[in-house]
Amino acid sequence: MKAVLQVHPASAAARRKVTVLGSTGSVGRQTVGLLAANKGRFGVAAMTARKNVSLLIEQARELRPGLAVIGDAAQFAALREGLSGTGIEVAAGADAIIEAARRDSDLVVAAIVGAAGLPATLAAITRGATVAFANKECLVSAGPLMMQQVARHGARLLPVDSEHNAIFQVFEDERREGIARLVLTASGGPFRDAGLKEMEKVTPEAAVRHPVWAMGAKISIDSATMMNKGLEIIEARWLFDMPGGRIDVLVHPQSVVHSMVEYKDGSVLAQLGSPDMRTPIAYALAWPERMEAPVQRLDLVKQGRLTFEAPDEARFPALRLARQALDRGDSAPAVLNAANEAAVAAFLSGKTGFLDIARVVEEVLAASNISALPDIESIHAADAAARRLAEEKISVIAGK
Repeated sequence: MKAVLQVHPASAAARRKVTVLGSTGSVGRQTVGLLAANKGRFGVAAMTARKNVSLLIEQARELRPGLAVIGDAAQFAALREGLSGTGIEVAAGADAIIEAARRDSDLVVAAIVGAAGLPATLAAITRGATVAFANKECLVSAGPLMMQQVARHGARLLPVDSEHNAIFQVFEDERREGIARLVLTASGGPFRDAGLKEMEKVTPEAAVRHPVWAMGAKISIDSATMMNKGLEIIEARWLFDMPGGRIDVLVHPQSVVHSMVEYKDGSVLAQLGSPDMRTPIAYALAWPERMEAPVQRLDLVKQGRLTFEAPDEARFPALRLARQALDRGDSAPAVLNAANEAAVAAFLSGKTGFLDIARVVEEVLAASNISALPDIESIHAADAAARRLAEEKISVIAGK
Protein backbone atom coordinates (compact mmCIF):
# COMPACT_ATOMS: atom_id res chain seq x y z
CA MET A 1 0.00 0.00 0.00
CA LYS A 2 2.85 2.40 0.74
CA ALA A 3 3.78 2.21 -2.95
CA VAL A 4 0.53 4.05 -3.60
CA LEU A 5 0.36 6.71 -0.91
CA GLN A 6 3.98 7.45 -0.08
CA VAL A 7 4.93 11.09 -0.70
CA HIS A 8 7.92 11.83 -2.91
CA PRO A 9 9.52 15.19 -3.64
CA ALA A 10 8.42 17.08 -6.72
CA SER A 11 10.26 16.59 -9.97
CA ALA A 12 13.05 19.06 -10.57
CA ALA A 13 11.81 19.54 -14.14
CA ALA A 14 10.24 22.94 -14.71
CA ARG A 15 7.53 21.57 -16.97
CA ARG A 16 5.59 18.43 -16.13
CA LYS A 17 4.65 16.29 -19.14
CA VAL A 18 1.10 14.89 -19.00
CA THR A 19 -0.81 12.25 -20.97
CA VAL A 20 -4.61 12.57 -20.97
CA LEU A 21 -6.58 9.38 -21.64
CA GLY A 22 -10.17 10.33 -22.43
CA SER A 23 -9.61 14.04 -23.06
CA THR A 24 -13.09 14.71 -24.48
CA GLY A 25 -15.09 13.38 -21.53
CA SER A 26 -16.21 15.48 -18.55
CA VAL A 27 -13.04 15.04 -16.47
CA GLY A 28 -10.89 15.12 -19.60
CA ARG A 29 -12.30 18.45 -20.74
CA GLN A 30 -11.73 20.01 -17.32
CA THR A 31 -8.19 18.61 -17.26
CA VAL A 32 -7.51 20.11 -20.70
CA GLY A 33 -8.84 23.46 -19.47
CA LEU A 34 -6.40 23.48 -16.55
CA LEU A 35 -3.50 22.43 -18.79
CA ALA A 36 -4.34 25.14 -21.32
CA ALA A 37 -4.37 27.77 -18.56
CA ASN A 38 -0.97 26.60 -17.28
CA LYS A 39 1.09 25.97 -20.42
CA GLY A 40 4.24 27.22 -18.74
CA ARG A 41 3.88 24.51 -16.11
CA PHE A 42 2.71 21.56 -18.20
CA GLY A 43 3.43 20.00 -21.56
CA VAL A 44 1.32 17.24 -23.14
CA ALA A 45 2.80 13.95 -24.31
CA ALA A 46 -0.38 12.35 -25.65
CA MET A 47 -4.16 12.77 -25.78
CA THR A 48 -6.83 10.20 -26.59
CA ALA A 49 -10.56 10.20 -27.25
CA ARG A 50 -13.05 7.48 -28.14
CA LYS A 51 -14.99 9.11 -31.00
CA ASN A 52 -15.33 12.89 -30.53
CA VAL A 53 -12.77 13.67 -33.21
CA SER A 54 -13.74 17.32 -33.69
CA LEU A 55 -13.15 18.15 -30.04
CA LEU A 56 -9.93 16.12 -29.96
CA ILE A 57 -8.63 18.11 -32.94
CA GLU A 58 -9.52 21.37 -31.20
CA GLN A 59 -7.81 20.27 -27.98
CA ALA A 60 -4.71 19.01 -29.78
CA ARG A 61 -4.33 22.26 -31.71
CA GLU A 62 -4.51 24.10 -28.40
CA LEU A 63 -2.11 21.91 -26.38
CA ARG A 64 0.15 20.51 -29.15
CA PRO A 65 0.68 16.98 -27.75
CA GLY A 66 3.27 14.69 -29.28
CA LEU A 67 0.51 12.17 -30.11
CA ALA A 68 -3.27 12.35 -30.64
CA VAL A 69 -5.27 9.09 -30.77
CA ILE A 70 -8.90 8.47 -31.70
CA GLY A 71 -10.33 5.16 -30.57
CA ASP A 72 -12.84 4.92 -33.41
CA ALA A 73 -10.71 3.90 -36.41
CA ALA A 74 -13.39 5.23 -38.77
CA GLN A 75 -12.51 8.74 -37.56
CA PHE A 76 -8.80 8.42 -38.32
CA ALA A 77 -8.93 10.23 -41.68
CA ALA A 78 -10.71 13.16 -40.08
CA LEU A 79 -8.12 13.30 -37.29
CA ARG A 80 -5.23 13.17 -39.74
CA GLU A 81 -6.72 15.91 -41.88
CA GLY A 82 -7.63 18.07 -38.89
CA LEU A 83 -4.09 17.96 -37.52
CA SER A 84 -2.29 18.13 -40.86
CA GLY A 85 0.67 20.46 -40.77
CA THR A 86 0.85 20.60 -36.96
CA GLY A 87 3.61 18.02 -36.57
CA ILE A 88 1.41 16.07 -34.15
CA GLU A 89 1.61 12.30 -34.59
CA VAL A 90 -1.82 10.71 -35.09
CA ALA A 91 -3.11 7.17 -34.59
CA ALA A 92 -6.36 5.28 -34.18
CA GLY A 93 -7.78 2.18 -32.51
CA ALA A 94 -7.76 0.50 -29.11
CA ASP A 95 -4.14 -0.62 -29.38
CA ALA A 96 -3.06 2.95 -30.14
CA ILE A 97 -4.74 4.16 -26.94
CA ILE A 98 -2.74 1.60 -24.99
CA GLU A 99 0.43 2.75 -26.72
CA ALA A 100 -0.39 6.33 -25.75
CA ALA A 101 -0.58 5.22 -22.12
CA ARG A 102 2.87 3.67 -22.47
CA ARG A 103 4.40 6.81 -23.94
CA ASP A 104 6.88 8.51 -21.64
CA SER A 105 5.30 11.20 -19.46
CA ASP A 106 5.46 12.38 -15.86
CA LEU A 107 1.76 11.88 -15.22
CA VAL A 108 -1.06 9.94 -16.88
CA VAL A 109 -4.59 11.22 -16.32
CA ALA A 110 -6.84 8.15 -16.74
CA ALA A 111 -10.27 9.60 -17.52
CA ILE A 112 -11.74 6.97 -19.88
CA VAL A 113 -15.23 6.16 -18.60
CA GLY A 114 -16.10 2.65 -17.43
CA ALA A 115 -14.34 -0.70 -17.65
CA ALA A 116 -13.17 0.29 -21.15
CA GLY A 117 -10.43 2.30 -19.46
CA LEU A 118 -8.83 -0.72 -17.77
CA PRO A 119 -6.34 -1.82 -20.50
CA ALA A 120 -4.84 1.65 -20.94
CA THR A 121 -4.73 2.29 -17.19
CA LEU A 122 -2.93 -1.01 -16.61
CA ALA A 123 -0.53 -0.17 -19.45
CA ALA A 124 0.40 3.05 -17.67
CA ILE A 125 0.81 1.23 -14.37
CA THR A 126 3.05 -1.46 -15.82
CA ARG A 127 5.51 1.17 -17.06
CA GLY A 128 5.72 2.50 -13.49
CA ALA A 129 3.85 5.72 -14.18
CA THR A 130 2.20 8.11 -11.78
CA VAL A 131 -1.48 7.72 -12.68
CA ALA A 132 -4.13 10.26 -11.72
CA PHE A 133 -7.23 8.16 -12.21
CA ALA A 134 -10.81 9.32 -12.43
CA ASN A 135 -12.01 5.88 -13.48
CA LYS A 136 -13.31 4.11 -10.38
CA GLU A 137 -14.52 1.19 -12.50
CA CYS A 138 -10.91 0.04 -13.00
CA LEU A 139 -10.33 -0.60 -9.30
CA VAL A 140 -13.84 -2.01 -8.94
CA SER A 141 -13.34 -4.55 -11.72
CA ALA A 142 -9.68 -5.33 -11.16
CA GLY A 143 -8.71 -4.08 -7.70
CA PRO A 144 -6.40 -6.96 -6.65
CA LEU A 145 -4.68 -7.12 -10.04
CA MET A 146 -4.21 -3.35 -10.25
CA MET A 147 -2.73 -3.05 -6.77
CA GLN A 148 -0.47 -6.03 -7.44
CA GLN A 149 0.82 -4.34 -10.59
CA VAL A 150 1.24 -1.00 -8.79
CA ALA A 151 3.49 -2.66 -6.20
CA ARG A 152 5.38 -4.74 -8.77
CA HIS A 153 6.21 -1.85 -11.09
CA GLY A 154 6.60 0.96 -8.56
CA ALA A 155 3.70 2.93 -9.97
CA ARG A 156 1.75 5.53 -8.01
CA LEU A 157 -2.01 6.12 -7.95
CA LEU A 158 -3.43 9.58 -7.33
CA PRO A 159 -7.23 9.55 -6.97
CA VAL A 160 -9.17 12.21 -8.87
CA ASP A 161 -12.64 11.24 -7.66
CA SER A 162 -13.50 14.06 -5.25
CA GLU A 163 -14.24 11.65 -2.39
CA HIS A 164 -11.05 9.61 -2.65
CA ASN A 165 -8.99 12.70 -3.39
CA ALA A 166 -10.37 14.19 -0.15
CA ILE A 167 -9.41 11.08 1.83
CA PHE A 168 -5.97 11.04 0.18
CA GLN A 169 -5.36 14.57 1.42
CA VAL A 170 -6.01 13.69 5.09
CA PHE A 171 -4.98 10.00 5.17
CA GLU A 172 -1.93 9.41 7.39
CA ASP A 173 -0.53 6.35 5.64
CA GLU A 174 2.55 6.06 7.82
CA ARG A 175 0.32 5.95 10.92
CA ARG A 176 -2.54 3.98 9.47
CA GLU A 177 -2.87 1.93 12.66
CA GLY A 178 -4.53 5.01 14.16
CA ILE A 179 -7.29 5.12 11.53
CA ALA A 180 -10.70 3.89 12.67
CA ARG A 181 -12.75 4.30 9.50
CA LEU A 182 -13.24 6.18 6.26
CA VAL A 183 -16.42 8.15 5.59
CA LEU A 184 -17.45 8.80 1.98
CA THR A 185 -19.95 11.59 1.51
CA ALA A 186 -22.74 11.50 -1.06
CA SER A 187 -24.95 14.29 -2.33
CA GLY A 188 -27.92 11.91 -2.45
CA GLY A 189 -28.52 12.77 -6.10
CA PRO A 190 -31.68 14.32 -7.59
CA PHE A 191 -34.06 11.80 -5.96
CA ARG A 192 -32.77 11.91 -2.38
CA ASP A 193 -36.26 12.63 -1.02
CA ALA A 194 -38.27 10.83 -3.72
CA GLY A 195 -40.46 7.81 -3.01
CA LEU A 196 -40.30 4.55 -4.94
CA LYS A 197 -43.50 5.31 -6.87
CA GLU A 198 -42.03 8.60 -8.05
CA MET A 199 -38.73 6.96 -8.99
CA GLU A 200 -40.53 4.34 -11.08
CA LYS A 201 -41.53 7.15 -13.45
CA VAL A 202 -38.17 8.95 -13.61
CA THR A 203 -36.97 9.87 -17.10
CA PRO A 204 -33.33 9.86 -18.24
CA GLU A 205 -33.53 13.64 -18.69
CA ALA A 206 -34.51 14.09 -15.04
CA ALA A 207 -31.96 11.58 -13.77
CA VAL A 208 -28.96 13.29 -15.39
CA ARG A 209 -29.84 16.67 -13.84
CA HIS A 210 -27.63 16.45 -10.79
CA PRO A 211 -28.51 19.08 -8.15
CA VAL A 212 -24.87 19.99 -7.38
CA TRP A 213 -22.24 18.49 -9.69
CA ALA A 214 -21.79 18.87 -13.45
CA MET A 215 -20.91 15.38 -14.71
CA GLY A 216 -21.26 13.05 -17.67
CA ALA A 217 -24.44 11.03 -18.23
CA LYS A 218 -23.19 7.70 -16.89
CA ILE A 219 -21.84 9.01 -13.60
CA SER A 220 -24.89 11.23 -13.20
CA ILE A 221 -27.14 8.16 -13.36
CA ASP A 222 -24.83 6.33 -10.94
CA SER A 223 -25.20 9.26 -8.57
CA ALA A 224 -28.99 9.16 -8.92
CA THR A 225 -29.09 5.43 -8.04
CA MET A 226 -26.24 5.85 -5.50
CA MET A 227 -24.36 3.09 -7.32
CA ASN A 228 -21.49 5.57 -7.61
CA LYS A 229 -21.13 5.44 -3.83
CA GLY A 230 -21.21 1.64 -3.89
CA LEU A 231 -18.46 1.62 -6.50
CA GLU A 232 -16.51 4.13 -4.41
CA ILE A 233 -16.67 1.84 -1.36
CA ILE A 234 -15.01 -0.89 -3.44
CA GLU A 235 -12.50 1.61 -4.87
CA ALA A 236 -11.59 2.86 -1.38
CA ARG A 237 -11.14 -0.70 -0.13
CA TRP A 238 -8.31 -1.26 -2.63
CA LEU A 239 -6.83 2.21 -2.84
CA PHE A 240 -6.49 2.65 0.93
CA ASP A 241 -6.17 -1.03 1.88
CA MET A 242 -9.16 -0.67 4.21
CA PRO A 243 -11.72 -3.42 4.95
CA GLY A 244 -15.16 -2.67 3.57
CA GLY A 245 -16.65 -2.83 7.06
CA ARG A 246 -14.63 0.24 7.99
CA ILE A 247 -15.84 2.33 5.05
CA ASP A 248 -19.09 4.18 5.66
CA VAL A 249 -21.31 6.50 3.63
CA LEU A 250 -23.08 9.66 4.75
CA VAL A 251 -25.49 11.68 2.63
CA HIS A 252 -24.38 15.32 2.62
CA PRO A 253 -26.60 17.31 0.24
CA GLN A 254 -24.43 20.45 0.18
CA SER A 255 -21.40 18.53 -1.18
CA VAL A 256 -18.96 20.74 0.73
CA VAL A 257 -17.36 18.07 2.92
CA HIS A 258 -15.96 15.76 0.28
CA SER A 259 -15.05 12.89 2.63
CA MET A 260 -13.56 12.22 6.07
CA VAL A 261 -11.08 10.04 7.92
CA GLU A 262 -11.91 9.14 11.53
CA TYR A 263 -9.02 8.31 13.85
CA LYS A 264 -9.02 6.14 16.96
CA ASP A 265 -8.67 9.10 19.31
CA GLY A 266 -11.97 10.52 18.06
CA SER A 267 -10.44 13.07 15.68
CA VAL A 268 -12.17 13.39 12.32
CA LEU A 269 -10.19 15.01 9.50
CA ALA A 270 -12.19 16.27 6.54
CA GLN A 271 -11.41 18.00 3.25
CA LEU A 272 -13.82 20.80 2.35
CA GLY A 273 -14.26 22.85 -0.78
CA SER A 274 -16.76 24.10 -3.32
CA PRO A 275 -18.20 21.24 -5.41
CA ASP A 276 -16.00 21.62 -8.48
CA MET A 277 -14.03 18.77 -10.07
CA ARG A 278 -11.28 21.17 -11.07
CA THR A 279 -10.08 21.18 -7.46
CA PRO A 280 -9.19 17.45 -7.24
CA ILE A 281 -7.92 17.48 -10.84
CA ALA A 282 -5.61 20.41 -10.04
CA TYR A 283 -4.44 18.66 -6.88
CA ALA A 284 -3.49 15.57 -8.87
CA LEU A 285 -1.83 17.55 -11.67
CA ALA A 286 0.42 19.49 -9.30
CA TRP A 287 0.94 16.88 -6.56
CA PRO A 288 2.78 16.97 -4.20
CA GLU A 289 2.63 20.74 -4.68
CA ARG A 290 -0.53 22.80 -5.25
CA MET A 291 -1.60 25.07 -8.07
CA GLU A 292 -4.19 27.76 -8.65
CA ALA A 293 -7.57 26.49 -9.84
CA PRO A 294 -10.34 28.77 -11.18
CA VAL A 295 -12.94 27.56 -8.69
CA GLN A 296 -15.30 29.47 -6.43
CA ARG A 297 -13.76 29.81 -2.99
CA LEU A 298 -15.70 28.23 -0.13
CA ASP A 299 -17.46 30.76 2.08
CA LEU A 300 -18.68 28.92 5.17
CA VAL A 301 -20.52 31.96 6.50
CA LYS A 302 -22.47 32.23 3.27
CA GLN A 303 -22.94 28.45 3.20
CA GLY A 304 -24.54 28.61 6.62
CA ARG A 305 -25.48 24.95 7.15
CA LEU A 306 -23.88 21.57 6.57
CA THR A 307 -26.21 18.60 7.07
CA PHE A 308 -25.69 14.85 7.12
CA GLU A 309 -27.98 11.82 7.09
CA ALA A 310 -27.75 8.08 6.75
CA PRO A 311 -28.43 6.66 3.26
CA ASP A 312 -31.72 4.83 2.73
CA GLU A 313 -30.73 1.45 1.32
CA ALA A 314 -34.37 0.44 0.87
CA ARG A 315 -34.85 3.15 -1.76
CA PHE A 316 -31.25 2.94 -2.99
CA PRO A 317 -30.36 -0.79 -2.99
CA ALA A 318 -27.20 -0.22 -5.06
CA LEU A 319 -25.24 0.39 -1.86
CA ARG A 320 -26.27 -3.00 -0.49
CA LEU A 321 -25.46 -4.71 -3.79
CA ALA A 322 -21.99 -3.17 -3.90
CA ARG A 323 -21.21 -4.27 -0.35
CA GLN A 324 -22.43 -7.77 -1.17
CA ALA A 325 -20.18 -7.89 -4.23
CA LEU A 326 -17.19 -6.70 -2.20
CA ASP A 327 -17.87 -9.32 0.47
CA ARG A 328 -18.15 -12.10 -2.14
CA GLY A 329 -14.90 -11.01 -3.75
CA ASP A 330 -13.26 -12.60 -6.81
CA SER A 331 -15.25 -11.63 -9.93
CA ALA A 332 -18.32 -10.30 -8.07
CA PRO A 333 -17.28 -6.61 -8.21
CA ALA A 334 -16.46 -6.92 -11.93
CA VAL A 335 -19.89 -8.50 -12.51
CA LEU A 336 -21.54 -5.72 -10.50
CA ASN A 337 -19.81 -3.04 -12.57
CA ALA A 338 -20.50 -4.66 -15.96
CA ALA A 339 -24.16 -5.26 -15.16
CA ASN A 340 -24.53 -1.70 -13.94
CA GLU A 341 -22.94 -0.25 -17.09
CA ALA A 342 -25.31 -2.29 -19.26
CA ALA A 343 -28.34 -1.39 -17.15
CA VAL A 344 -27.50 2.33 -17.14
CA ALA A 345 -27.07 2.29 -20.94
CA ALA A 346 -30.46 0.58 -21.30
CA PHE A 347 -32.13 3.19 -19.10
CA LEU A 348 -30.51 6.09 -20.96
CA SER A 349 -31.74 4.63 -24.26
CA GLY A 350 -35.30 4.30 -22.94
CA LYS A 351 -35.41 0.49 -22.87
CA THR A 352 -35.98 0.17 -19.13
CA GLY A 353 -37.07 2.16 -16.11
CA PHE A 354 -34.93 3.85 -13.46
CA LEU A 355 -35.56 1.24 -10.77
CA ASP A 356 -34.78 -1.52 -13.25
CA ILE A 357 -31.09 -0.57 -13.04
CA ALA A 358 -30.67 -2.04 -9.56
CA ARG A 359 -33.00 -4.95 -10.39
CA VAL A 360 -30.88 -5.97 -13.36
CA VAL A 361 -27.67 -5.73 -11.33
CA GLU A 362 -29.11 -7.82 -8.50
CA GLU A 363 -30.39 -10.51 -10.87
CA VAL A 364 -27.08 -10.69 -12.74
CA LEU A 365 -25.10 -10.98 -9.50
CA ALA A 366 -27.38 -13.78 -8.32
CA ALA A 367 -27.11 -15.71 -11.61
CA SER A 368 -23.38 -15.25 -12.29
CA ASN A 369 -20.64 -17.78 -11.74
CA ILE A 370 -18.25 -15.97 -9.37
CA SER A 371 -14.63 -17.02 -9.84
CA ALA A 372 -11.07 -15.80 -9.33
CA LEU A 373 -9.63 -13.16 -11.68
CA PRO A 374 -5.86 -13.78 -11.90
CA ASP A 375 -5.26 -11.77 -15.11
CA ILE A 376 -6.79 -9.22 -17.44
CA GLU A 377 -8.12 -11.93 -19.78
CA SER A 378 -10.22 -13.42 -16.98
CA ILE A 379 -11.46 -9.95 -16.06
CA HIS A 380 -12.55 -9.34 -19.66
CA ALA A 381 -14.28 -12.74 -19.72
CA ALA A 382 -16.20 -12.05 -16.49
CA ASP A 383 -17.14 -8.59 -17.74
CA ALA A 384 -18.38 -9.93 -21.08
CA ALA A 385 -20.39 -12.75 -19.47
CA ALA A 386 -22.06 -10.31 -17.07
CA ARG A 387 -22.96 -7.96 -19.91
CA ARG A 388 -24.52 -10.80 -21.93
CA LEU A 389 -26.57 -11.86 -18.92
CA ALA A 390 -27.60 -8.26 -18.26
CA GLU A 391 -28.74 -7.83 -21.86
CA GLU A 392 -30.91 -10.95 -21.48
CA LYS A 393 -32.54 -9.45 -18.38
CA ILE A 394 -32.96 -6.09 -20.12
CA SER A 395 -34.63 -7.76 -23.14
CA VAL A 396 -37.17 -9.39 -20.85
CA ILE A 397 -37.96 -6.09 -19.15
CA ALA A 398 -38.15 -4.20 -22.46
CA GLY A 399 -40.52 -6.82 -23.87
CA LYS A 400 -43.06 -6.42 -21.12
